[in-house]
Amino acid sequence: MQVAIFGAAGQLGVELVRVFTERGHTVHSFRRADADITDLTQLEGRLAALDVDLVLNAAAYNKVDVAETEPHVAYAVNGLAVRNLAVICRQLDARLVHFSTDYVFDGTAGRPYREEDAVRPISAYGVSKLAGEFYAQAYCDSALVLRTSGVFGPAGRHTAGGNFIESMLRLAAKGGPLRIVNDHIASPTYAPELARVTADLVGRGETGVFHAGGGQAISWFDYAAKIFRRAGLSPELKPTNEREYRTAARRPTFSALENARLHRTGILPFPEIDRQIELYFQARA
Repeated sequence: MQVAIFGAAGQLGVELVRVFTERGHTVHSFRRADADITDLTQLEGRLAALDVDLVLNAAAYNKVDVAETEPHVAYAVNGLAVRNLAVICRQLDARLVHFSTDYVFDGTAGRPYREEDAVRPISAYGVSKLAGEFYAQAYCDSALVLRTSGVFGPAGRHTAGGNFIESMLRLAAKGGPLRIVNDHIASPTYAPELARVTADLVGRGETGVFHAGGGQAISWFDYAAKIFRRAGLSPELKPTNEREYRTAARRPTFSALENARLHRTGILPFPEIDRQIELYFQARA
């Protein structure tokens, strides 16, 4: 297939380029400097010239706290730009794969979320990502939407946003106690495995919404402890909570994802979180 990948320089985008190239497809990579996904006219010309069969959108505005002061920017990238891609895919009879987030939920269920659970974002970022889901499915009947959580990959060492593992290692190097929230639960996801799952779903022709989180619900505090154990470090870890650690944006307290539909497909599931961390450190080395 002729495959266009947006957000190709990010942690997930790098892995999507690698996996789809390895599987024999012709991949056209677009970084932020290469194409403005908020410009419909520009996108139409670029994608029509390539005669694409598949578009993967890993581009996103992910400054969760900053989005509270510039929600229009978040909505333009995470919402309206997805509409642009979906409209073009419909015109070209191409498939669209769009990546969303666990932040479309409010976190009050107290258990991992399934695909059929009601969505209720509680931040400008979450609202913008949910809008992207709606636009993808409204304009593209064959759209595949993958919700994920806490993505981390080797490319995070070189991207502006980094990832949680790199943040923890930097903080540990500074010395002193580290305060990590223990009342927020997610399901961290290793980017190379997410890219593999994506390619498997595309190969099977799956459509609709799939949860593709790392497969294990874990607090950020416990996640940090696992990271330091694997790194052979022993900084002083102190648990904190949402009340003590205030942020501009509200975050769902329990946003781990249950990969229910994925399990029913028979596709190889994500490894356990310890294995994902191990794979990350191996790639990092």
